[in-house]
Amino acid sequence: MISEHTDGHPDRFEPDPDSPVYVYVQVANRLAERIKARDLPPGARLPAERDLAVDYGVSVCTARRAVAELRDRGLVQTVPVKGTFVVKR
Repeated sequence: MISEHTDGHPDRFEPDPDSPVYVYVQVANRLAERIKARDLPPGARLPAERDLAVDYGVSVCTARRAVAELRDRGLVQTVPVKGTFVVKR
């Protein structure tokens, strides 16, 4: 699946359903890589869960779990009604 980086370049990602790693963790890992590379810089708003689901070719439930995983890792913070943002470190 191809999603757009904040700089407009495509992000090529295909979850591997045969991997022993859960798909939601694969998506969270990919987003964490983008955060570390500053493709998603501190303060950046993540796409809505529905948009993440479309961008990464997964269900909304899987996208929601990926965002929860990023919150658990301390990489993002969700503000009700406003969205999910990359934490400034």
